[in-house]
Amino acid sequence: MIAMLKIVIFMPFVLLMGCSSSQWKQVVEYAPVIQPYQIEIAQGNVVTKEQLALIKLGSSPDEVREQLGSPTLIDVFHPHRWDYHFSFARHGQPLQQRTITLFFQDEKLKKIDAPPLPSEAEFSASISTFKPRSTPLATELTSDQIKALPLPTRKPSASQSAPQGAVRTYPPLETTP
Repeated sequence: MIAMLKIVIFMPFVLLMGCSSSQWKQVVEYAPVIQPYQIEIAQGNVVTKEQLALIKLGSSPDEVREQLGSPTLIDVFHPHRWDYHFSFARHGQPLQQRTITLFFQDEKLKKIDAPPLPSEAEFSASISTFKPRSTPLATELTSDQIKALPLPTRKPSASQSAPQGAVRTYPPLETTP
């Protein structure tokens, strides 16, 4: 009983002494590589150059809402100011964040306050996890490449190319009188 009590008391100390070994240092070095999964978070409205180009000064709120969607934020104290906010967080990449502010006066768009926006292709590329190949795949051959192809070495025989029916090895079920 006393021996068991000694083991229980001294076991944590023995284990802690093992933590100071060089093997523990190796585990700590690789710890940043092993991380838990972090979810990608996209919030708000994506507004691209092409979408913003469709909005003209003097447009009505309904026309703006049709092109850009509902704003992320309409301030209760400033109902003539619409904010379209977008943020995208992915582990290991910088945070993408943009805010477009539209100001209305007398039910007409008066001012657009926006940072430089990406085109639709640039935005798709920035959120894509697909890595393109370093060498593109050839989809069509040129006439020189077709001429350079080797010719078939043997041609199929006529008996192989003609379809054949089933060969009967049993007598017919009905006989004709």
